[in-house]
Amino acid sequence: MSTTSRSHQGLPQHRPQRASPAARDDTDKMLGGEECEPHSQPWQVALFERGRFNCGASLISAHWVLSAAHCQTRSLRVRLGEHNLRKRDGPEQLRTVARIIPHPRYEARSHRHDVMLLRLTRPARLSRQARPVALPTRCPQPGEACVVSGWGLVSDDKPGTKGIPESQVSLPDTLHCANISVIPATSCNEDYPGRVMASMVCAGVEGGGTDSCEGDSGGPLVCGGVLQGIVSWGDVPCDTTTKPGVYTKVCSYLEWIKETIKRN
Repeated sequence: MSTTSRSHQGLPQHRPQRASPAARDDTDKMLGGEECEPHSQPWQVALFERGRFNCGASLISAHWVLSAAHCQTRSLRVRLGEHNLRKRDGPEQLRTVARIIPHPRYEARSHRHDVMLLRLTRPARLSRQARPVALPTRCPQPGEACVVSGWGLVSDDKPGTKGIPESQVSLPDTLHCANISVIPATSCNEDYPGRVMASMVCAGVEGGGTDSCEGDSGGPLVCGGVLQGIVSWGDVPCDTTTKPGVYTKVCSYLEWIKETIKRN
């Protein structure tokens, strides 16, 4: 199977594949996650291009948003304090982007250095529904419990021919969350031989079925309240794979993040 970025390319307005592992035997249940408690991930950002949902991102300060370099487009707008993308319930904030700064050594083919900073034209109004996530002071540990969130594709199991479950992808309006954990590098290297670099981290659940999907790109992997990963790439189709998702390891880019913010 090929691997792909978890961006929206080639698909309609995307959103996250999620549910608890137990739900996988049931029909009409989401695979890999559930709708997040509204505003439980107050750092979650939605990126839009010309009014169309594009990617996820994370608020890291009142002026700065962190996302994946493969989410870069010429024109991006930022929505903060979002839960349901189709409804306005009060705390949403819309911001334009003054500067789009992808990592200078980003490589689309290898997904290397898949990280990007966005400087907001005017600062976010910090509140209970929109506040920054902490950057890490250490790298993630194997087995560490994390939450991934986003508006990417969600998968349902439906009975297919001869009782075989058939996966149906759908597009939720609401933010979805999944509980996953950091996968050891040795195990992830077996799934993606020669493709996982030291600046990447894998996360998922044993046996698969819970993972980020197209449309979740750029969104946060938060472990113990700290931003440890950025949704980057993985196996496709992500609703049927047993392989973990691969994330940009934020701890590898602390120097670049701090220097870029200082210069801009």
